Amino acid sequence: MRRVISTALAALALAGAVEAQASGYTQTKYPIVLVHGITGFDTIGGLVNYFHTIPWNLERDGAKVYVASVAAFNDSEQRGAALAQQIVPWATANGGKVNLIGHSQGSPTSRVAASLRPDLVASVTSVNGVNKGSKVADVIRGAIPANGAIEGGAAALANALGAMINLLSGSSNPQNAIAALGTLTTAGTAALNSRHPWGVNTSSYCAKSTEVHNVRGYDIRYFSWTGNTSYTNVLDAVDPFLAITGLAFGSEKNDGLVGVCSTYLGSVLGDTYNMNHVDAINHLFGLRGWTDPVSLYRQHANRLKNKGV
Repeated sequence: MRRVISTALAALALAGAVEAQASGYTQTKYPIVLVHGITGFDTIGGLVNYFHTIPWNLERDGAKVYVASVAAFNDSEQRGAALAQQIVPWATANGGKVNLIGHSQGSPTSRVAASLRPDLVASVTSVNGVNKGSKVADVIRGAIPANGAIEGGAAALANALGAMINLLSGSSNPQNAIAALGTLTTAGTAALNSRHPWGVNTSSYCAKSTEVHNVRGYDIRYFSWTGNTSYTNVLDAVDPFLAITGLAFGSEKNDGLVGVCSTYLGSVLGDTYNMNHVDAINHLFGLRGWTDPVSLYRQHANRLKNKGV
């Protein structure tokens, strides 16, 4: 009996220690700002979140989290400038800086914001980010004649979707679908990188970079991770679409919308995760492949905490 009681007490003590450790696991020095990609939003009606359950899973162990709201359809320069303005009060109220984590176009958007306000940014992290262009965007741009009726019709539909996202999310972000497409092409991203080069090694397509970069006199840490599979769950309605768009990459590893090498930014934390472009934000509603995307965000928050940011 004594042995049973002793074992039970030891288990309780261990559980308490684990709980105490977990309570501050994601408690970064500066708040985390999650930045959505193209077609994105912060939340719709307070019910559907772009980063499904991820903010809560960061906050439950100590992180302070904000979710940015920039244009669903616009170029990365415009989105980045808007983000740079948004983070001012968040940084001011929380130690003077923020940690930006951007998904898809949220990565170049975050990079632009860091370039414009390096004094307010401690780190930039790319999740399945379009840092060297998307071949899917290249195919779409090449298939639609510029300044023609088809382009005009497609742009009108996309801009209408952006307006609907504005309405449902309570925002008023300017929408420009043609600018969004252009900025995500290989050429458009190369032009962006020439103006905001930090964290991206352009010496070759698959070249990686280093973690710390001095941006206009301020040291900023850069990180990235990505999945490398377009089809991960037969129950996920998005996967067949990503399997089709992934054909644009041929034999190149990709997540359905972005090639693996294109996602590289700063210190590459992982590029073989079993997740596609939508899995990376824990959608659709948690349907995913073998990799748990939530755990990647939580581990990274702990990494940032341990680095003092």
